[in-house]
Formats: sequence, C-alpha cells, structure tokens
Amino acid sequence: MEIHEKYLRRCIELAKNGLGTTYPNPLVGSVIVYNDQIIGEGWHKKAGEPHAEVNAIHSVKDKSLLQKATIYVSLEPCSHFGKTPPCCDLIIQNKIPNVVIGTVDPNEKVAGKGIRKLIEAGIKVTVGVLENECNELNKRFFTFHQKKRPYLILKWAESQDGFIAPNIISRKEQYGSEKKPVWITNPYSRQLVHKWRSEEQAILIGTKTALEDNPKLDVRDWTGNHPVRVILDQNNRIPKTNHIFDNQTKTVIICGKITDADSKNTIFESIDFEQNIAPQLTKLLFKHQIQSVIIEGGSQTLQTFIDANLWDEARVFIGNSILGDGIKAPILARKQFKKHWIDRDELIISRNHD
Repeated sequence: MEIHEKYLRRCIELAKNGLGTTYPNPLVGSVIVYNDQIIGEGWHKKAGEPHAEVNAIHSVKDKSLLQKATIYVSLEPCSHFGKTPPCCDLIIQNKIPNVVIGTVDPNEKVAGKGIRKLIEAGIKVTVGVLENECNELNKRFFTFHQKKRPYLILKWAESQDGFIAPNIISRKEQYGSEKKPVWITNPYSRQLVHKWRSEEQAILIGTKTALEDNPKLDVRDWTGNHPVRVILDQNNRIPKTNHIFDNQTKTVIICGKITDADSKNTIFESIDFEQNIAPQLTKLLFKHQIQSVIIEGGSQTLQTFIDANLWDEARVFIGNSILGDGIKAPILARKQFKKHWIDRDELIISRNHD
C-alpha cells in the first residue's frame, strides 16, 4: 500500500496544477508506472480538454509497456461521454491491467460506474488509496455534488482593534469623495487574495462594499481567470458607472426586484430579501453551476453566512494597523484553525466541519 500512496501523492501534486482552470470539472492527476518507474503522467488542465488519464497515456513513449503497467488516478475515471470520450474506454483499449484510484467520483454521471466498467473488463482495480487527501483536493467539487451548493470561503481583513473599515468621517478625510478600498493589510497579503480569486469560481460582495469601494473584483495582481462576480443589490442602488457593470467578466446582480435586462456579461436574478438570504444565494449559485465562491463582502454579508452556518472555510487577515473606530469585524467562533504570517499580517484560516 505504501508504494500506491507514493504514486497517488504524485497524482495529487499534478492535479493541483489545474486549480482555477478546470471548472466545472474536478482536479485530477494521473501517473503510469512500470517496474517501479514513472513512464507517463498528466493532469486535467481545462474543461473540454483531455482528462488526466488521457494526457498520462499519451505521454508514454513506449506504448507496449502499458499492457504491463499500473495507472494511478486521484479520482475515479469517467465512464460517460461528455465533452470528451470516457477515460475508462481508453484504459481498456490500451489493456492496462491495474488501476489504482484515490476516491470515487460523487457526480451521479460517474459514481462507481467507471470502477464497475473497469472490473467488468477484467482489470484489477484498487480504490481508496489516500482517500481523505483526494477528497480534500476536490473539496469544491465534492461539496457541489454532495451538498448541492458551492464551497463557501469567507474572507476579510480586520485591524488590530477589530474593525474591517474606518467610519465615514475617517474615510472622507483620507479619500474625499473618491470611492476606493481602505487597505488594512500589506501588499503581499493583497497579492495572495488575488491568487485566491484566481482559484475560486466566483466572488461575492454586498451592496455597501460595491458602493463604498467600487471594486473590480479581478485578479490584476496575479495571473489567472477572473472569478464570476456576484453582487447583492436589493434596491438597485449601484450606479451603472461602477466597475462591476463593465461587462469584462460574467457578473450576477442579485436584486429584490429586477428592473434591468440582462446584457452581454451581466445577469440579473431576484431573491426574497425578507427571508434568510444565505440559503437562497447558495441555491442560486448552484443553479449557475458555481462550485466555489469567495465571499469578500462587508461585515453584514459575512455575518449572514456565519449565522446561517453556511460556510466551509474562513480566511481572516489581522493587519498591523489600528483604526480606533469604524465597522466591526464579523464574529466567528474559531473551532479549528491554523495561523500563518504574511510579513507582519497575521492570517488565520478556519474550517467548519459542522
């Protein structure tokens, strides 16, 4: 089993290369081994492009070795036709006798069917090697298919004295009438946030953040895909001149009542703001096939998800500044967390296992 774990770890390493680019598909890595030597490897890079197993098989120079090899894959090979043919069929065609799988695919289109197809073809299949690690790798994909909602990441920065933004008077003294963010963290922390944005499928903020900061919600300080922008605007207060209406990337505006028509990249949806909005939002995001969202809203938006116990991860920066007064940070009981330092900023990452 230890030898299996060695190669599954390599599969996980490879799979992580696709973080942020494979949606709506999962992260998958694959390694082909013959005589305790890796002869081929690959990972899934982008939806619509070849899967990890296909890339691994194609990378093998001497194809005759496949009939004596073992293929390792972090997630169950698919058995259905999607944008690409089934990976199971390619494994069977190449007569690979052994398949070692990290974990079963939760997608009902696969969910054990791939394993069954391989076994029926006479292939020896081993399942559940580094299963927890493989599940963690695809925490977004698993949450989406098992809980029918996106993986929810709360993110905010607070000052040493527990504020996420200064009061209106302090903001005007510092910026006048200009609408821009007030930075609590250092440039390295801010760059890390842009990296996170490139890894998640969507980003969500509330009305107040959109009005006060006029954010772009992009990844300009990193290389990667811009997330889908999700904006709460109950009473249609956000001016059309704001960055979120620039049509540069898909944007979902969530209102109490729709008064505008959809445009090129901007979609309007409505929910009942008189009811608990957190479960309505997760249902709506699921409808839009969004597997993960980083919630960067203000204190009220963040607290809404905390109070509903609808969150999976919280990433909280504690900057080196003291504001003295302003908007208080959300209240979150940190049950299980890790601390990191980004220069002089403290980063606390909590997980919710309820």
